[in-house]
Amino acid sequence: MRYFLELSYNGSPYHGWQRQPNAVSIQEVLENALSTILRFKTEIVGAGRTDTGVHAKQIMAHFDSDHDLNVESLIYKLNSILPAEIAIQSLYEVDKDAHARFDAVSRSYEYCINLTKDPFLIKKSYYMKRSLDLNLMNEAAKLLLNYTNFKCFSKSKTDVKTYNCTITEAIWERNKDNLIFKISANRFLRNMVRAIVGTLIEIGEGKLDLEDLVDIIKSENRSRAGYSVPAHGLYLVEVKYPKTIYKR
Repeated sequence: MRYFLELSYNGSPYHGWQRQPNAVSIQEVLENALSTILRFKTEIVGAGRTDTGVHAKQIMAHFDSDHDLNVESLIYKLNSILPAEIAIQSLYEVDKDAHARFDAVSRSYEYCINLTKDPFLIKKSYYMKRSLDLNLMNEAAKLLLNYTNFKCFSKSKTDVKTYNCTITEAIWERNKDNLIFKISANRFLRNMVRAIVGTLIEIGEGKLDLEDLVDIIKSENRSRAGYSVPAHGLYLVEVKYPKTIYKR
């Protein structure tokens, strides 16, 4: 039987999602916890591979079990032994061929910026002293929906078959002294959101204009785009799947 595990985590103490030989990852901690409780080696597959320091308000991962699991009991036991930075929200039985990564139909991220110094937002939001033209940044964000090839925002050394992504939402919102960039797409490239945010910030600062953004996208050249903002302001907030994969 296959199960989808819904969880959230504070990524600050971890070296990203994916298991690594010389660093502690979210995947490693989860696999160890599941293996301990289920008493057999359990491997999990996540919906995506968040980088070091990136957070997740909601992410899915799947694993297999030969036994029918007590959902409430497993959630309770996992939350009892997992570190404080990782929380299990739900557990679902799904079709045996359901895949946490490949069956996802959309992913949504948020990037958080605080414009005033706040000691409680360290490692949770990107502190910026500079003033930004939010209206211009939103005009630029709308332009992203007109394109599909985002090679210019991808890490150069990445093994992908295509750089095409369909962005369905890209918008900046302000709440007092906090800015939040919201973006949704069917898929994302490595470092894509952080590179987009850095580029939009440079537009908001007046270093780039809207025509520059179009030229950057058409160039397919990462060196033409803006800088990558720090990881600690980025949150994966939602991963959506077809309802048909869930067992009733």
